[in-house]
Amino acid sequence: MKLFKTSLLALSLLGLSVSCSDKDFLDVEPIGALSDEQLNTPANIDKQVIAAYSQLGNDVYRAPYTSMWPYGNVRAGDAYKGGNGTADVDAFHFYETFTFNRVDVGNTDELWFLLYVGVSRCNDALRRLNAIDAAAMPTKAVRQGEVRFLRGHFYFLLKELFKRVPYIDESVPTEQYATVSNVALTDDQLWGRIAADFRFATANLPDNQPEIGRANKSAAQAYLAKTLLFQAYVQNDAHAVTSIDQTKLQEVVTLADEVGKRYSLHPDYASNFLTSGDNGVESVFAIQFSRNDGTPKGRTDRGNQLNYPMNPDYGCCGFHQPSQNLVNAYKTDANGLPLFTSFNSSDLSTPADFQNNSVDPRLDHTVAVPSHPYKYAPTFVFETSWLRDQNTYGVYMSMKESVLPSDPSFQKTPPFMSSSKNWAIIRFADVLLWKAEALIELGRQGEALPIINRIRERAAASTARLKNAAGGATSKYRIGQYPAAGWSQDYARQALRYERRLEFALEGQRFFDLVRWGIAADYLNTYFTQEKTKRQYLRDARFTKGRDEYLPIPLNQINFSKGLYKQNSGW
Repeated sequence: MKLFKTSLLALSLLGLSVSCSDKDFLDVEPIGALSDEQLNTPANIDKQVIAAYSQLGNDVYRAPYTSMWPYGNVRAGDAYKGGNGTADVDAFHFYETFTFNRVDVGNTDELWFLLYVGVSRCNDALRRLNAIDAAAMPTKAVRQGEVRFLRGHFYFLLKELFKRVPYIDESVPTEQYATVSNVALTDDQLWGRIAADFRFATANLPDNQPEIGRANKSAAQAYLAKTLLFQAYVQNDAHAVTSIDQTKLQEVVTLADEVGKRYSLHPDYASNFLTSGDNGVESVFAIQFSRNDGTPKGRTDRGNQLNYPMNPDYGCCGFHQPSQNLVNAYKTDANGLPLFTSFNSSDLSTPADFQNNSVDPRLDHTVAVPSHPYKYAPTFVFETSWLRDQNTYGVYMSMKESVLPSDPSFQKTPPFMSSSKNWAIIRFADVLLWKAEALIELGRQGEALPIINRIRERAAASTARLKNAAGGATSKYRIGQYPAAGWSQDYARQALRYERRLEFALEGQRFFDLVRWGIAADYLNTYFTQEKTKRQYLRDARFTKGRDEYLPIPLNQINFSKGLYKQNSGW
C-alpha cells in the first residue's frame, strides 16, 4: 500500500509538471503584490521610509526595546523584574540575577532579530533612495538623512546590548549577509560607523520637519553626541575602560550647545510622562504611538504593556517594580542634597517614612508608593492590593511608562495594558547631563555645576501635581543646589552620576551608564550584597566582571553564521 501511494504521488507530480510546462500558468504576476521595480517610485519609497520608522515601536513584551526596561533598569538594580514570581517571563529573571543567564535564551535571540528587522528596513529604503534621481524625488536627501538616523538608532541599541555585532549596510547584497562577521570591525570602528550615520543625518536633515515624529537636525546632533560620549570611554576586550578620549568629549559639548539653541526643560518634570507633554519643548526625539488609527489594535506601546498594576482598572501584569535601593536613593539631607554613601542605611517603607524623611520630588513622579496618589490623581490611591507578588518583589511599581485608565491614550490589549503616549528616546535633560559629564571628564567641572543645578532646580519646582486628596504634599520634599565650595572633579563626577540615576530612573538607561563608566561590577555586586538580605530570590545573584557588561551573542545567531560570529568575552 505504501509503495502504491508513493507511485501514485510520483505520477501526480509528473502530470503536474507536464501541465505546468504546457500552460505556463505559474508565470502570471501575483495578485496583490508589488514587483521590485514598482516599489522604486517616490511615493512607494516614502512608504519604505515610514516602514523603517514603524519598527521603532514594533517590539513585543517578551523582547521590549521601547523603554529597554529589562536591560537598562532591571539589570542595574533600579528595578526588580516583578510579575508572578521568578518563572514568569524567566528570561528577565536571568538578566536580573546574571548568574542564570545563558547563551540560548530565546528572548535574547528575539531581541537581536527585531532590532535587525529595523536595520533591514532602513537598508532597503536606502538602496532605493540612493538609486532614485533627486529631480524625481526632491526630498531624497532629507529621507536619506532620516533613514540613516533610524539605522544609527537600531545599531546603537545593538551595540550597547551586545557590543560586537555584524555591521551590514545597504551596500551589502542579501546573499552576502552570512559572510559578515561580528568582529570584522573593532569596537571603536563600530562606534565610528554608527556615528557616521548620525553625522550624515546632521548634514542632511532640516531644522524643522513638516510632520511630527520625523527626525530633525537637532535630533541627529543629540544622538551623535550620545554616540561620541559612549565611544569616548575606550574599552578593552574584557570590557574594562582603559582611557577617555578628550577630543570626542569636546565634540559632545559643542553638539549639546547646538541642541540647546532649540530645546529647553519642561517647567514641570511631570510633563515628560503625561500625554499632554508629548512632543513638547523637552522632546528631542520620541516614538510616536497611536490608537483609533484604522488598525485592529492601534500602534500602541507594546514594549511596556506588562508594567501596569493588578487592580480592577488595569488587571495585568505587575512587572517592573522599583527596588528598595532606588527608593532609598531619593532621600536627601538637611540641605536637600543626596546622601551619596548613607542613603541605603535604612529603608523608606511605611507611609510615615515618607513624611519623616526628606526626599527628592522625583521619587513621586517615578515610583508608585502605597497610600500615595497614582499618576497624579489624588483620589486614585495606590494600594498593596494592586501588587501581584509583593512577597517576592516588594510593594512599589513603576509609573513613568503608565497612564491613568481615564487617559485618552489608554487602551487595553487583552490580557495586557497599553497606551498611545509617546516614549522619549532623547529628552533635553539627557543632552544637558551629557554635556555636564563631558565637561567634568575634561576637567572643566565648574562649567558643569550650573547645568546639574538647572536640572535640580526644575525638580524642586515640580511639586504642584504631587498632592494628596486633602491638598497636602504627598511626601516631605526637600531638594537643594550644589554649592561651588568643594566642587572638585571627583565630587562633581559623583554628583553627575547620582543625578543621572534620579533624573532618568526607570527610563532604561542606568545599566548602560554603569558599563560606560566602567563601574558595573563593583556597583552591582555591592547592590546584591545589600539587597539579597531584603529579596531572597537574589541570594545567588552575582555580576561577573568581563562577561556581564553585555548580553551574549545568541546561540541561534552563532549557529546561523556557521560559527562565523564570535561569542562575547566570558561566555
